[in-house]
Amino acid sequence: MTKILLLSDTHSYIDERILEYASKADEVWHAGDIGDLKVTDELSKATQLRAVYGNIDNAEIRKEFPLNNRFTVEGIDVLMTHIGGYPGKYSPAIREEIYENPPKLFICGHSHILKVMPDKKLNLLHMNPGACGIYGFHQIRTMIRFEINSGKIENPEVIELGKRV
Repeated sequence: MTKILLLSDTHSYIDERILEYASKADEVWHAGDIGDLKVTDELSKATQLRAVYGNIDNAEIRKEFPLNNRFTVEGIDVLMTHIGGYPGKYSPAIREEIYENPPKLFICGHSHILKVMPDKKLNLLHMNPGACGIYGFHQIRTMIRFEINSGKIENPEVIELGKRV
C-alpha cells in the first residue's frame, strides 16, 4: 500500500499543516503552479515527491520538473499535468494522449476547483485537488489524500486547510 498526498497550485506558499500531511504520506504529488522551488524543496524533505510545472512556473522550475509526468505506482498507470481539463472536456494539449492511451488515474490542477470524477468511457479516474495556496479565487484551500493498494485506488479523502486568506 502506498499513501499519496495530492496537491496543486501552491503559488509559492507552503505551511506547517501541508508539511505535516506530507510527512504522513509515502509520496506527495504536486500538479503544478509550484511558484518557488522552496515549496518542492520542503516537500522533498518530508517524503518522496513527484511534480509537474504549471503555467506560472519559471524556467528554473521547468528545468526541474516536466510538463507531463507519466508513471506507475502499484499497478496504477498515472498521468499528471497541470492544465488537463476533465472528463468530456480534456485540454487539447493532452487530449490525444488520454484517448490513445488512457491512464487509470488522470491528475491535473490549474482550475483551483476540487474534482474527483470517473470517466466511464475511458475507464479512468480524474482528480484535481483544488488549490492549497493562498493566491487565487478559491475560498477553501484543499488537498486530497488516498491510497494505492495492489492496483486499486482506495480511501480518497478531501483535506480542507481552511480559508485562503
